Amino acid sequence: MSTAGMSGKVLLLRRSSYDLSQVDSAVRAAFEHFGGIGRFVARGDRVLLKVNLVAGHAPERRVTTDPSVVRAVARQVLESGGRPFIADSPGIESFVPAAERAGFMSVARELGIPCVELTDPVPMPAKQGAEFRKIEISRQVLEADAIINLPKMKTHGQMLLTLGVKNLFGCVVGRRKASWHYDVGLSCERFAALLLDIHDGIAPALTILDGIIGMDGMGPTSGKPRPYGVLAASKDALALDLWLGRMMGAAPEDFPLWLAAKKRGLPQCVLNEDDLAGDFAPDHVFPNVDIPTPRGLRLLPRLPFARIWERALTSRPVHVPSRCIGCGRCEAVCAAGALIHSNRTLSFDYGKCIRCYCCHEMCPVQAIEFRESPVIRWLRTIERLGARLKAR
Repeated sequence: MSTAGMSGKVLLLRRSSYDLSQVDSAVRAAFEHFGGIGRFVARGDRVLLKVNLVAGHAPERRVTTDPSVVRAVARQVLESGGRPFIADSPGIESFVPAAERAGFMSVARELGIPCVELTDPVPMPAKQGAEFRKIEISRQVLEADAIINLPKMKTHGQMLLTLGVKNLFGCVVGRRKASWHYDVGLSCERFAALLLDIHDGIAPALTILDGIIGMDGMGPTSGKPRPYGVLAASKDALALDLWLGRMMGAAPEDFPLWLAAKKRGLPQCVLNEDDLAGDFAPDHVFPNVDIPTPRGLRLLPRLPFARIWERALTSRPVHVPSRCIGCGRCEAVCAAGALIHSNRTLSFDYGKCIRCYCCHEMCPVQAIEFRESPVIRWLRTIERLGARLKAR
């Protein structure tokens, strides 16, 4: 599919590597598809490049937005006369060393632009229909003249996938993210509603997603690098996420973001093929994507009792002592106070645990894994047996 003459709201471009020419041509094509960078950036505008810096990992881990994508976007903004700055707010790590490891500081030095931590939380004006009325995000976000959202294409242990909409959760400052996990409790759909409210309040001008090499498995930090070969762009991050979710093989009823959007009656939930442009057919599916199912609840009957038993039936985080380095990040990030760390030993209070999996997400050495409940393991076995019998 060619982008010429096409007006799709979601653009998907094939790119096989982070070679400078490949990435630069894709980013230029993305801006041109949506009317040129002048539609988004005026001369003198302060433009926030919202990267994915969930934690400080080398680009080769594919946890964070690749520096080449950030560089290409920043160069386009500079050429248009804008003033770009790279920013995010990691959940627990110090910003400067994390941004250095991820390669963002190197890009900033090369181009002579700022790379800063999002700080100074202030109330975000709530949009009509918002479920959460008192959300605080970084002042730098609200004061930016334009926001270009630069997420990574990854699976996610709690929310199934983390793409364009979820990347904006990083605009919540520091450990306040963990507090929001605690406030919404076990409900992934309610957390997805929070993400929608943040997305609507921030309203990024454009989302350019790095899926050239993303992640599958137990993302967002402990999965496996996965080549998807795509750089995606849209002015509508929700539409982009729902299209990519389908292409990654995620069932809509398993995707909390789709459930929250459907509850609001949002039109993006109906995927219209005319909304897609670029190099991928609408029926394209990335083969064998390893999508995590730690919650296991899709195996339960859709009955009222499922919510009552959710805590007992949802997968539990467990400690792997042989990998632990005793950094204490897991205890520091747990807003529920559900674990105690001492001498490389973790004690979990599963009665308090809200299954947000922040401990897993923030562990730098994958020393926290998941253990399914016996009921879920039994149901999963039954499901596999049923599939085998059906195939005969």
